[in-house]
Amino acid sequence: MTTDRIRYSLCLVFLLHGLASGLPAAPQLTLLSPGKWPQWPRGETYDVRVMGHYAYVAFGAAGLAVFDVSNPAACVQVSGYDTSGFALRVAVAGNYAYVADNWAGLQVIDVHNPQHCVRVGQGPSGYALGVTVAGHYAYVAAGDAGLQVIDVSDPTNCVRVGGCDTSGSAHGVDVAGNYAYVADAAGGLQVIDVSDPTNCVRVGGCLTSTTAEAVAVSGTYAFVAQGSGGLAVIDVSDPTNGVRVGGYDTSGYAYSVAISGNYAYLADDTAGLQVIDVSNPTNCVRAGGYNASRSARGVAVAESYAYVADRDAGLHVVDVSDPALCVRAGGYDTTGTTRGVAVSGNQAYLADGDAGLHVIDVSNPGHSVRAGGYDTSAGYWGAWSVAAAGSHAYVADWETGLQVIDVSNPARCVRVGGCDTSGTALGVAVSGGYAYVADREAGLQVIDVSDPTNCVRVGGCDTTGSAVAVAVLGHYAYVADSTAGLQVVDVGNPTNCVRVGGVDTEGSAAGVAVSGHYAYVADSSAGLQVIDVRDPTNCVRVGGYDTSGEAVGVAVSGNYAYVADAEAGLQVIDVRDPTNCVRVGGYDTIGYAMGVSVVADRIYVADGAAGLLVLPTLLNVQFTVRVDATPGAPFTIESTTNLLAPISWTPRLTTNVPAMPFDYVDFDVKLSEQPQKFYRVRQP
Repeated sequence: MTTDRIRYSLCLVFLLHGLASGLPAAPQLTLLSPGKWPQWPRGETYDVRVMGHYAYVAFGAAGLAVFDVSNPAACVQVSGYDTSGFALRVAVAGNYAYVADNWAGLQVIDVHNPQHCVRVGQGPSGYALGVTVAGHYAYVAAGDAGLQVIDVSDPTNCVRVGGCDTSGSAHGVDVAGNYAYVADAAGGLQVIDVSDPTNCVRVGGCLTSTTAEAVAVSGTYAFVAQGSGGLAVIDVSDPTNGVRVGGYDTSGYAYSVAISGNYAYLADDTAGLQVIDVSNPTNCVRAGGYNASRSARGVAVAESYAYVADRDAGLHVVDVSDPALCVRAGGYDTTGTTRGVAVSGNQAYLADGDAGLHVIDVSNPGHSVRAGGYDTSAGYWGAWSVAAAGSHAYVADWETGLQVIDVSNPARCVRVGGCDTSGTALGVAVSGGYAYVADREAGLQVIDVSDPTNCVRVGGCDTTGSAVAVAVLGHYAYVADSTAGLQVVDVGNPTNCVRVGGVDTEGSAAGVAVSGHYAYVADSSAGLQVIDVRDPTNCVRVGGYDTSGEAVGVAVSGNYAYVADAEAGLQVIDVRDPTNCVRVGGYDTIGYAMGVSVVADRIYVADGAAGLLVLPTLLNVQFTVRVDATPGAPFTIESTTNLLAPISWTPRLTTNVPAMPFDYVDFDVKLSEQPQKFYRVRQP
């Protein structure tokens, strides 16, 4: 007999060796670890710098992100570092990335191994809105504090050595020779002599027509991105007497500028990338551009590519080898807000806001991988909720209503039909041949989807509130109707839906699940509400639990209600006695928990901008171990609470499965009863 064993305890999980040498096909027992998708935090993209094959991106609240751009058509994020502030700008020099982290100041990240970023130091306290590095010094645009000069010769011990309080608000900075050129917002361009960093002196400047946001210096000219005024070109051959000699009024709002050869490249907000021919600075001419962005905020140029940091859409890589014919070569979409999740088999379907539908392979939760998706393209809000049935995913897609996506081949998802509802589609459930849509101001909509290519509205019910979520059981649809609470609609005849009952809950009903005789309502600030619906015409609140966050989603499985509690993450409530609900556990997610699904004893959390979280194991609630053993041969999982002799092993399960691996979930794991527990598997 061969065995392997594993243990859970209050703080740690240990894998204990139990393999007997010389035995064939020894069974393996491992903890099934939590997983997430995407691997790295998502954020708004504000700036980019390129060095070698890597693009370093200032990622707003998510800090620094590093992308492998060696193949522009298939950019891949390889690492990142979540700084403590809000990353606005980034500079890269040598082995280090220097992040202007807004209120958290300057952050220094070791990127010598781009796939393993490590924070090694930071500047003194104060704001950092822009940064450039020259020699041993980082020059920081520090807002109202002007220019700050920081000695970074020892990145682990950054020291301020000097500065200059400019007249405006320093937003950006570039250094050439002995001078720092500061984009000083209303103060225009400021020129600072930094030949002695300990004694910085303003020697000149030039007022710009509008807000100076960023500056790049090439030769004897300073090129200023001046917001609504586009590009300004200033002759700084005499730094004490800067003179504007030309410019170009772009159609957007110029946030950033990069110079390469005879061209200036502007990140021009909603006007995207603008390419300006500056070979004659007194007569600047637009040469071309690329606009597929929502808010271009930063730009860098390397070889024949411009890299555009698009706040709301991620990183764009644009081929500018012919400036008159700029073409997007690739990029990386950092958008998405995961609001809903549905699971079928090994696939999780995510309603990911403006990023549409994602299909995630969760067969190995610790290594969840995107298998495909479909951009439902409904604008900023996009996909709000999703249901899966058969080979189709049904997406409640905001103003475009119901979208039906064929997901039979996740790598090639195809929209096959839909129905543009009259309201705003926020929730969806599928039962029989019908999709039930919570259509906000238009109430409940019932759509015949028996032929997904020809979806037809057949009925509905105009609820009294604002329908945001729906669950269906039997002949009834249970609608989370915001301030009107829970509404129960008889849908036995989909062409003649009739409201038969409901309960005006204490809060604002945002999510609903039904199990047995009870409806479980995520009631926003009022937490979880449990409603007895065995008589739909006389619904009665019997209990609840006031969670610490904002309950916006709920799922029920077995003895537990799982509540997506917004900023408070996941909350697990024991509802065996609905009149006395008790919190038994939870998980503080890194995002904003907006939805939850429990399938085959795995917990899936739609965690807002953080994406999908998969929890096979949850402290005090459940513990999942994975068995790898010889298929077709019986095996037994056993447990004990003490490894001291004599050991008494208790059989938990004996089974025989045709394929491996096999996952076993133990719910008898309350720490108050069993502070530790050991598991082993044995197979003859």
